Amino acid sequence: MDFSLTPDQETFRQTLRAWLKGNIPREWKHVGSSEIPRVEAYDLLKRWQNSLFDAGFIGLTWPKEYGGRGLTFMEELILQEEMAFAKAPPILNVLGVGMAGPTIIAYGTEAQKKRYPAKILSCEEIWCQGYSEPNAGSDLAALQTRAVKDGEHWVINGQKVWTSFAQVADWMMLLARTDPSAPKHRGITYFLLDMKLPGVTVKPLRQITGEAEFNEVFFDNVRVHESQVLGDVNAGWQVGITTLMYERLTLGFALQTRLRIALESLIELGRRMEKHGRAATKEPVLRQKIAQLWIDTECLRVTGARAITKLLRGEMPGPEASAGKMVWVETHQRLQELAMDIEGPYAQLWKGSPWAIDGGVWQHSFLRSRANSIEGGTTEIQKNIIAERVLGLPKD
Repeated sequence: MDFSLTPDQETFRQTLRAWLKGNIPREWKHVGSSEIPRVEAYDLLKRWQNSLFDAGFIGLTWPKEYGGRGLTFMEELILQEEMAFAKAPPILNVLGVGMAGPTIIAYGTEAQKKRYPAKILSCEEIWCQGYSEPNAGSDLAALQTRAVKDGEHWVINGQKVWTSFAQVADWMMLLARTDPSAPKHRGITYFLLDMKLPGVTVKPLRQITGEAEFNEVFFDNVRVHESQVLGDVNAGWQVGITTLMYERLTLGFALQTRLRIALESLIELGRRMEKHGRAATKEPVLRQKIAQLWIDTECLRVTGARAITKLLRGEMPGPEASAGKMVWVETHQRLQELAMDIEGPYAQLWKGSPWAIDGGVWQHSFLRSRANSIEGGTTEIQKNIIAERVLGLPKD
């Protein structure tokens, strides 16, 4: 790994650092969470992402003609580091920026590449992901949502589930079966679906935090124009896998940043809370746990740098991204559990209680972290990928 910067990259860092210092919204509170934006922050984070776009600090590696800066992944690494140092807010359109945009740039027609990416970066159009189904979660190739050709349109019927942001999304990355007679990994097509089309119904699913962040999405004779196919008909499996590779790569960078911000917040919490008559950070066992979290967070950061080194050499990200995601999950859940230990009896107090620490945000983040080992590919699936593609073990 080469961490040295060119003069232009050093200038980029200083410019970005100065911009962040003067533009992070005053109402932003960075305490507690390091993951998916909370519902009450959507409006703030949408404005924040638009500010980043106007300043040219998002979509750094995307081609200029599609709204990006045409820079390298080294600038992306600098961006994520500075966002962590400044405790900046996350962006709202995480699935659009991390998954939809790069996939459209890789597989889209020129018309699609001119139409979608810039509006993704500006947060003008929010995206969700239509992959998982009631009977096709971990086994994505078993999906049953059908698309049947009717003239210039595809008529789609079926259901998706666990769809983050569907309740506010404008567009969906949708996988549907277009040739039921083909083997299950074939005969699948990737669609860019307008969520406002007739026949699309979104039903929120309330989770343990009390929020309805995930959703069921139903399709009842939804007519999608053939121009909204991404890639070739019946070749959607490879396009869909590309989306997942970008998810584990680009979102991995962002998650490492959010993890570092959460760790800094945890340390601040430990300095404020008392254990046995002294600050929790002075209590030996808790202090050791915090130190281990710092070590693990640094390991994730360097692992991310290794992935960037591969990209700078022109290589594609590989299954090592699964290891990064799996380790991030375990580290983040330990961090949230430690926050509960530090708060002691106060950990039982929820938002609304006048005695809740930091307004109860840590309790929410602790409960939300239970989803980490399910979303974005379950930990069990990540272990299978590592076993088969890294260790060379036989398939189960």
